[in-house]
Amino acid sequence: MSNGNLKKLKSGTDIRGIAVEGASAITLTDEAVIAISKAFYKWLSLKTGRTSLKIAVGNDSRISAEHICGLVKTAVNGCGGDVIYTGLSSTPSMFVILKRRTFLDASIMITASHMPYDRNGLKFFTGDGGLDGKDLDEILEIAESGDFLKGAGSYIEQPFMDEYAAVLVEKIEDECGKYPLRGKKIIVDAGNGAGGFFAEKVLKPLGADTRGSQFLEPDGRFPNHIPNPEDKEAIESLSKAVLKNSADLGIIFDTDVDRAACVGADGEEINRNTLIALISGILLKEKSGVIVTDSVTSDSLTQFIESRGGKHLRYMRGYRNVIDKCKQLNDSGVYSPLAIETSGHAAFKENYYLDDGAYLTVKLLISLAKQAKEGKDLSCLISDFKRPLEECEVRIGFNGKSTDFKKEGEQVIEHLKRLAQTDKLMRLAPDNYEGVKIGLNSGSFILRMSVHDPVIPINFESDKQGGTNQTKLRLLKELKKFEFLNYENLEKSITNKGEL
Repeated sequence: MSNGNLKKLKSGTDIRGIAVEGASAITLTDEAVIAISKAFYKWLSLKTGRTSLKIAVGNDSRISAEHICGLVKTAVNGCGGDVIYTGLSSTPSMFVILKRRTFLDASIMITASHMPYDRNGLKFFTGDGGLDGKDLDEILEIAESGDFLKGAGSYIEQPFMDEYAAVLVEKIEDECGKYPLRGKKIIVDAGNGAGGFFAEKVLKPLGADTRGSQFLEPDGRFPNHIPNPEDKEAIESLSKAVLKNSADLGIIFDTDVDRAACVGADGEEINRNTLIALISGILLKEKSGVIVTDSVTSDSLTQFIESRGGKHLRYMRGYRNVIDKCKQLNDSGVYSPLAIETSGHAAFKENYYLDDGAYLTVKLLISLAKQAKEGKDLSCLISDFKRPLEECEVRIGFNGKSTDFKKEGEQVIEHLKRLAQTDKLMRLAPDNYEGVKIGLNSGSFILRMSVHDPVIPINFESDKQGGTNQTKLRLLKELKKFEFLNYENLEKSITNKGEL
C-alpha cells in the first residue's frame, strides 16, 4: 500500500487492515505500519514539545503481532524514542500503564479486536485516553507526508499484565474483603485471545473455583470460536460450559479484553440489553444518574433504567461517541456514571472513561459477592427486566451495483424516515441519533450504517409471537426498491416464506 492510501486503514479511531497473506491482499503492509508509527511519534512530539519520548508497546494474541511489534519498535527507535515492550496485553492495560508509569508518554496496542485472524491494527493512547478520529486524521496526514523525526532510541521488555491484574484484585478486595468469591465457581472463556489472565490472576486470588474455564491459551488463529461476546457460537459455547460445570457465572471476553459479556448459572446469556440493565441497576443503586448507551438499545431497557431512578440517553453507536457524550454530561454538571454499547464496550466515569471488559466484570463480581452474602445471585437484580419476546439482528450489504455505500445507505435511511411520516402504521422514534428507528404494530426496528464497514445492521424486536417476521416482511418490501442493496440475509431470516 502506498502512502497515498494510508487513510483507507482508518477504522473509527483505530488503524486496521489485512496483515496476513491469504484470500485477500495485505493492506496493513510493513511500510504502512512504519509510516504510521513514525507519524504518531512526530504528532506526539508536536503535542508535547519534546523529541525524546518513551512509548509502551503491547499486543494481543494475533499471529501477526510479533512481526508488527518489531516494525513499531524499529519505527519508534528510528525517531529517537525509547520502547518499553509489554508483550501479551489487553487494550485497557495499555492505558492503565500510563497512569502507573508516569514517565511514559504514550502507548501503542497492536490489535484488531474481534476481527478475523488475518487482520491486525494499531490503537494509540496518551495519558488523556485513546485518540479520537481527528487526532488519527492528523497522524495519517503526517504519515502521507513522509516528514518524520530521526534519532536512536532504546528497547526493553517489561510485562505489565500481572500488575494490571493485581489492580483489579485490589479493587474487589477493597470493597468485599479477602477471598470474597470463595465457594463460587466462575469460568472464563478467553477465546484464545488475551483474556486468559483473568482466570489465573484475578479469579483464583479471590478464592473462585475456575475449573471448566476454556480457551485460555493464546492462539492467534482462534481455532475454537471467534473471541467476540456478540458472536452466537461463542456465547453458546460458554453457556454449555457453564451448565456442564454447574458454574455460578461464565465470563467471555473479546480478543483484547475491552469488551465482555456473561452467562448466568441457568445457562442464559447476560448480554446486550440485559447486560446493560444489570450494570445500570448496580450503579443506580449507588447514585441516580444518566446511563448513556448506543442507539440500538430497547425500550424495555429505558423502562428498567427509569424504574431505578435513572435516565436513559441513547446516542450514536461507536464507543468513542457514547464515551464522549458521557464526559460531556459530567463536565456540564449532569452525573453520568456509565457509557456502554450493546457490543459490550463499557466505560465508567470512575475508571477514566476507559472501555474495559475486565473492569466491567470486576463491577459485576463485586455485586455478585455482595449478593451472595444475602443468599442471592446477580439474576435477582434484573428479575423485573422485561426482555422482548423476540429480538434479532440482521446485517445486509451492498451488491455490484453499489458505487458509494455511505451515500446509498443514507438514501435508504432518508427514504424510511419519509415513509414513516406518511404511513399511519409506522411511528418514527424521536430519540434516535443515527440511522432510523421505526415502530409498527408488530414490533420495531432500527436500521443504521455500520461504523466501520459497508454493512447495514438492522435490529428487530417484538413482544408479539411472529412479530419480527411481520416487521421484516414490511421492511423488505421497501428495501427491494434499492437496486444497490444485497438483502439476501434479510430474506433468509424470514421464517414464513409464503408471505414474500
